[in-house]
Amino acid sequence: MSFLDTLRQWDDAVTCVDRKDLTEALRIFLAIHQPNSKISFNIGCLQLLNQNLDAAEKAFDSSICKDEHLAVAFFQRGITFYKMNRYEESIGDFQLALKSLRGNQLIDYKVLGLRYKLYACEVLHNMALSEAHLGQWEKAQKNLTKALEYKTDAKVNIINRAMQSTLKQKVFQAVEFPSTVLFRPNKHYVAELEKKDYLGKAKVVASVIPQDQFSGFAPLQPQVEQEPSGPKEPEVLRALEGDPHVVRYEFIPETSDELPVVPGNIVFVLQKGSDNWASVVFNGRKGLVPYNYLERLEMSLGGLQKVERSEPPSRVPPTRPERKQGLVRGESSSEDLQQKEAQPADSSCVVKVYYTFNFAVLLASGSTFKTLIENISKKLNTSSLSITLRLTSDATSAMSEDTDMESVWSGAQSKRLKLWCSTKEQTSVKSQNNDIILVAIHSYESTNPEDLNFNQGDKIMLISKSNHPLIPLKTYFGFKCSEMIFLFIFWLLQLTRTGWKDILMETLASFLLPLWRKFL
Repeated sequence: MSFLDTLRQWDDAVTCVDRKDLTEALRIFLAIHQPNSKISFNIGCLQLLNQNLDAAEKAFDSSICKDEHLAVAFFQRGITFYKMNRYEESIGDFQLALKSLRGNQLIDYKVLGLRYKLYACEVLHNMALSEAHLGQWEKAQKNLTKALEYKTDAKVNIINRAMQSTLKQKVFQAVEFPSTVLFRPNKHYVAELEKKDYLGKAKVVASVIPQDQFSGFAPLQPQVEQEPSGPKEPEVLRALEGDPHVVRYEFIPETSDELPVVPGNIVFVLQKGSDNWASVVFNGRKGLVPYNYLERLEMSLGGLQKVERSEPPSRVPPTRPERKQGLVRGESSSEDLQQKEAQPADSSCVVKVYYTFNFAVLLASGSTFKTLIENISKKLNTSSLSITLRLTSDATSAMSEDTDMESVWSGAQSKRLKLWCSTKEQTSVKSQNNDIILVAIHSYESTNPEDLNFNQGDKIMLISKSNHPLIPLKTYFGFKCSEMIFLFIFWLLQLTRTGWKDILMETLASFLLPLWRKFL
């Protein structure tokens, strides 16, 4: 049996208990295959209520086997043994129930679906009662005394009366579990048993058919091969741009800007030309249709205005009017004309440039070398004079203004051209004193006091190269030089403090001596 079926039967049985129909509830519970511990506990309670003690014992045994920590099941089985005069077994179950309480004053089973609180003092009370039946009055008094430690305000009178009866060696009444209080299924799970319509019922909001309230799916209708004998009733349409017209004859287009229509279609005329051709809209498409194939459709907000019609038209359509150059498809909309004129011929080419990073430039095929170099310089944000273009990665294939651009563009494959680029800023330039000069491509603002600030375009002299994080530099502007020497020596002292002798010696050999020669 699936979980949903078990949950549904469980809920039905609990509903029968609420209606006081205990026999039907027990029948539904017994029909559940492989019941869990809670359902077995419910069966035992109903069997105990019917005084069927043997069946109740078996049900509580099944519940305990499936949940060894269900204290209330031990308590109920202990009451069953008590009613069967099996007092020693009753005492054992009460002890197991007390052990499952784990020293707590009570257990509230509301979270598990049972509206009942099992008190430790009640368990000790019934244990003392079973001992009293066996004549063990001293043990009964000790358990009642222990029950006073777990008592609550609502249970004081029960313990006191039991204590007085024990002193007189009289048997007192047991505290029993309310048998009609059962474990209930999770209400959230029960709520999911009912089918829910998340989409709701369809409702007709607008239709082209008058008095149409059908919201389902109609079956396929047989197609009519021949033209109907009578005129088609006009349909109620929402207001669109243009004047509504009904197509009277089938029109087969001969050019791409003409629109195919069949009799009965409703089109909206945007413009009528002097050559008897009309620019129409049909199903979101614009095109040209002979105006003598159309008939004006009169519509009003109040409903349809039936127009007196003549006899059905003959099957032979009128002659096709001659086209003039004035009217083209979509001419009725000036915006469409502007967009159509603004669309250039698809002669563009994608130029992929390999630089320190790769990028692409879109140019018209056949552009001059000057146009090409200017677009790439704008992309790199640098001067066009400092850019060198090559057809291959080899340095010997450099391009210039004398390069035959027609052969270059003819080498484009699938409208894609590959070029290699380099700039003068990337190469090292030596000054007259054989000093290596670098040009700053980007500005840099230092975040540490030992770093050097520079702006884009500044020329920087490279003194030495190293894998160390500090590279001493000297600008042509002459500032930061003495400060850099001081900070560099301060950095070396910091290395000395940390015990990095090997790094210090290497730094002196590679940095300090060249720095001393350059500045002094």
